[in-house]
Order: sequence, then C-alpha cells, then structure tokens
Amino acid sequence: MSIEAEALLQEAKESIEAAQNYRSELQQRLHGLSQARKQVRGSASQTREALQRHFQELQTAVSRLLTERLNTLLQEVDNIELDSVSPLDDCQKLIEHGVSTADELLREGEAAIRCGINEKEDKLGSFTKKALQIQLDSLPEVPVLVDVPCLSAQLDDSLLHMFRAHVARHGSVASHPPVQIEELVERPGGVLVRWCKVDDDFTPQDYRLQYRRGNSSQYEDAYIGKDPEFLVLQLDPHIDHLFRVCARGEGRTEWSPWSIPQTGYTTLAPHEWLPGVDGYILSSRKNIAMRNDSSPGHGGVLYSNSPTYFCGQTLTFKITAAGQTDKRDSLGVCADSRTDTDSLQRDQAVCISTNGAVFVNGKEMTNQLPAITVGSSVTFDMEVVSLFPVSNNNNPSDGGNVKLRVTLGSGNREVVFDWLLDQVLDSLFFGCSFTHPGWKVLVF
Repeated sequence: MSIEAEALLQEAKESIEAAQNYRSELQQRLHGLSQARKQVRGSASQTREALQRHFQELQTAVSRLLTERLNTLLQEVDNIELDSVSPLDDCQKLIEHGVSTADELLREGEAAIRCGINEKEDKLGSFTKKALQIQLDSLPEVPVLVDVPCLSAQLDDSLLHMFRAHVARHGSVASHPPVQIEELVERPGGVLVRWCKVDDDFTPQDYRLQYRRGNSSQYEDAYIGKDPEFLVLQLDPHIDHLFRVCARGEGRTEWSPWSIPQTGYTTLAPHEWLPGVDGYILSSRKNIAMRNDSSPGHGGVLYSNSPTYFCGQTLTFKITAAGQTDKRDSLGVCADSRTDTDSLQRDQAVCISTNGAVFVNGKEMTNQLPAITVGSSVTFDMEVVSLFPVSNNNNPSDGGNVKLRVTLGSGNREVVFDWLLDQVLDSLFFGCSFTHPGWKVLVF
C-alpha cells in the first residue's frame, strides 16, 4: 500500500473514531434532554395532582365549616324561638281559661235572671258570690310587641370579599425551588449535605433536610435549622440514599417546594469505639462512649474499633456530658492502639486534654485551646506534607518517616502544627481517655 493510501486509511480511521465519539456525545445529550423532559412533565403532573388535591380538600373543609356554622345559627334561632314563645303560650292558656270562666259566669247570670221568682233570690245570690270570687277586674298582662323578640339574621358581606381576596393570593406555582443541594460529601458512616439558595428574591428563615434509602418511598426528617449544611449519620455504606431540601421564607409558616432529589452514598465505614473496654460503655451503634464508674480513678485509653481515620477527612468529637477533669484526660488520634498507657499524651499520638492543652508525641505545645466541656466539639484535620523513606529500594511501605499537617480545632479557635510519624500508615486510630466517670463523647 502506498504512503498516500496509508495516510488516507489513517485519516478515515480517525474520522470514523471522531464520528463515533460525536455520535456518543449526541446520544448522551439526547439522554440528558429526555431526563429534562421527564423532569418537566413529571413535576408538572405531580404539581397538578397536588393542586387538585389541595383545593378539593379546601372545598370540602370550607363546605363543612359553612354547614356547621349554618346549623349553629339555625339552632340558635330555634332556641330563641322556643324560649320566647313558651311564656306567650302560658299567657294564652291563662287568658283562654279566663274567657272560659267568663262564659260560664255569663251563662249562670243569664240563667239567674230568667229563673222563676221563687228561685231568683237564691240564684242571684249564688251568682253574685261567684262573680266576686272570680275577680272580674283582674286582667293578665300581655307583653307589648317592642318587648317581644323579633328575630333577624345579621350577615356581613365583607366575608365574601375577604375570602375572595385570600383565595386570589392562595397558592403559587414555582418553576424552580428556591434552594438546591450543592454538594454531597461522603463521611465515615454518613454523608455531609450542603445546599445553597438559588432564588435571589427568596430570604430563607429555616431549612429542612430529608433523606430516604434508594429502595424506600418514605422520606424522614434529618435536620431543621438555619445552617446551610448538615452531616447525616448512621447510613449504611454502599447504599444509595436520596436527599432533598426545602426552606421556609422569612415571616412565613409554609415550606417552599422541595429541591430536586440528589443521590449520595458513603463507602467509608462508620467510626466506632472498641467494645468491651473496662470503664466505658457504648451506644448500640458504638459511636457514643460513656465513662462509667466501674474503675474509678483509673480509666485507661478507649481506642477506635479499627483504624478508620484517613488523611483528608475531618474527625469530630462531640462532648454530650462531662465529669470531673484530670490532667491525663485526652481526645486525639494515634498511630497504634497501645494498652500500656492511661493517656493519649504519649509518643505517636496527637491529642487535646480537657483543659485545652495540646500534646504532640507526648510533648505539650505552648499554644492552648479553650477548655472542653458539655457541648464542645473538637475536630482533627490532617494532610500529608512529606515522606522520608529510608529503605534501600526507596519504597515508603518498607519504612520511613511521614510528616502530617494537623489542624486541631476546639470552640472558635484552632492550632496548626506538623506531626512526625516514624512509619507510613494508610489509616489511623482515634481514642479518648477519661479518669473520672460522667464523660460522654460522640465521634463522627
């Protein structure tokens, strides 16, 4: 084959490869368009259903409230009518009885006048006596019309205008949620969720974060508050979880629409304390350790169940209960899990004591952080600065030194220092030591 033919063949192959890549890119964009169209149509359908369901519920509720109010007013009319007519009925009965008595007296009087001369005196005497007993000059009192209830209904037409105004402002349709999830960062046994506001006209007062397992249909609340991020813990590794966030506007009571759900997961095993250590009891998930009084005055060190801390991560200790302090108390990170010491204030470890003193390989630094108490959070961040291999084949795994840059924070302060280890390690242990009971610490 000639050089020109080979060049044409090579050019044809490159064109074919470029066409394949071009087709692949176009197919990906078609897939993206399909997902976008699916999101628009799916969210529109869900919004229609939500609107129809909400307004149907409102119609039912308003109809029920109006019916209940109507029945209440009708019952009030019935009660007033009954209370007002009852004394009138009694008065009517009294008058009708008087009329009946008067009719009977009239008949007796007329009969006494028409009777014979022999009976006239007795009849007239009896009639006169009976007439005196009836008290013909005593009449029952009949109420005047102004004193008798005249019922009417007072109906305020402004309710309809007010209702119409409220209905005209009720509900809204948003094309985009005002907040969206910005980042999902895997952490040991959890995912750090960060979100941000995307609507410049929206002023958030509170945020609400929810999550669910990928195979579940039910979301559950993870956080409600003002911070734009939250670490969701107690998640099983290698399992997809869906996260969504919404916000409540300033001065509002209702929540905004949910953000587009984002899928996140963690591949990192959760931080756990080592079970079975005398002087400490653990929570069911082994991420909370409490110093008890089984060995008063001598606590020893409680280490992690395995070396699960890696450089580049943030390790956090949260103090949820505190006891009496001791200069040997400490929280920190170490290269091994030695059991021949009662404190982390030793070689191959960095730690902070409960009084705020910082120790590097057993030596106290001049810098000091705030004392540790209930509610304190202590964080460790580390990064590799340099390696110094000492093996002949220049392989760090065969031995050598490593320098780590450590950022230790407590309260609103932090110190930065270098920590020299005598060997290269992929991961590190963490630990705590408390001399007196009452301390409780959460690690994540």
